[in-house]
Amino acid sequence: MQLISAPPSPFVRKVRVVLHETGQTEEVETVHVMTTPTQSDPAATAANPLGKIPALVREEGPALYDSRVICRYLDARVHAGLYPGARLWETLTLEATADGIMEAAVLMVYEHRVRPHEKVYEGWIEAQWQKITRAVAALEARWMSHLNGPLDMGQIAVGCALGYLDFRHPDRSWRQGNGALDDWFAVFAERPSMQETAPE
Repeated sequence: MQLISAPPSPFVRKVRVVLHETGQTEEVETVHVMTTPTQSDPAATAANPLGKIPALVREEGPALYDSRVICRYLDARVHAGLYPGARLWETLTLEATADGIMEAAVLMVYEHRVRPHEKVYEGWIEAQWQKITRAVAALEARWMSHLNGPLDMGQIAVGCALGYLDFRHPDRSWRQGNGALDDWFAVFAERPSMQETAPE
């Protein structure tokens, strides 16, 4: 299999963490591409008509894309249990919350990177940060017992989302008022899968 990816992407990192946690890293070749919303890499569009990453190219069927689809596939492939039936809907909701944080954080980056300087809309950037702030506060208020439970996909997604905030938006303190989440992340970030996939 091939993983069409870009190392800084938090969505790619989520897949790579799953590969590490489920012992499938050696079965996947990583193919690095450079792709943006305005200029898609040919390797990305060949695997995903939307031109987005990650995409997982398989020999036994069509390429899979969207990190949630890929992670669910990898989990099912080896029966890893990252989507436990007893708390499936909570796990999926937590993963969706983390993905929303990632999406908003990526859009903040693209607003400066892709738009001409004179067209950058600071109000849009702040609106994305408010989404992140609300989501992080919800994690602190509602999800700490789940995060402190057995490893599942929700935890992996949250770990990658918070790591991306530190990577791309270090001057905006998501930790303020979220001490329990900060403590959880400090421990989770030390997992080998997180250390080995940290963006550079």
